[in-house]
Amino acid sequence: MVASPRIQKHLDRIELTEQHFESEFSFSTCEVSDCTIERQTAERGSFSEMLFKNVVFKDVCFRGIDLTDVRYENCDLSNADFNGAIIHRTQFVNCKIIGINLTKATLRNVAFISCNGRYGCFRFSNMKLVVFEDSSLHSTDFVDIVLSQVGFDGSALVQSQMSGTKLKGIDLRKADIDGLGVRIEDIFGAIVTPVQFVSLAKIMGVVIKD
Repeated sequence: MVASPRIQKHLDRIELTEQHFESEFSFSTCEVSDCTIERQTAERGSFSEMLFKNVVFKDVCFRGIDLTDVRYENCDLSNADFNGAIIHRTQFVNCKIIGINLTKATLRNVAFISCNGRYGCFRFSNMKLVVFEDSSLHSTDFVDIVLSQVGFDGSALVQSQMSGTKLKGIDLRKADIDGLGVRIEDIFGAIVTPVQFVSLAKIMGVVIKD
């Protein structure tokens, strides 16, 4: 089971302005809501024990950011660059993460719930205890990822790429995998429905006839 963020019930609300985002910034135990954070670049920053609510992140590049015990609600992180991020006990709920860059990220106890994650990039990331629930992941890049205890319940992986990602033990039965890009060796041991197997059989060169 994915652990939830450890956040206090009552948080002081703060305003994040341009001067806050120097390299190696750090914020904790506060709420940020109903605002736009734009055109910010910083490295090795951190957010911990925080709630982001109705926040738009526009043209932000927080490479190597550390997110621990963070919850994003109704936020727009489209095209945010979180390359190399370390994300622990964090939830993205009803968020737009279209085109988000999580290349080489490390994710532990992370939940994406009812998110629009089309065209996202998770290439070379490492995921353990991660769930994508009722989310759109059309044309998302999951190439060369290490997966452990990762779920895709109710999510659409249509036309997504998973080449080089070992799916042994990964349960895909509640996911839409139409057009999923994988290699034969990648899908060995994956858990699928009979209908999904027919779709994947094309990859193996199997011809199915009545």
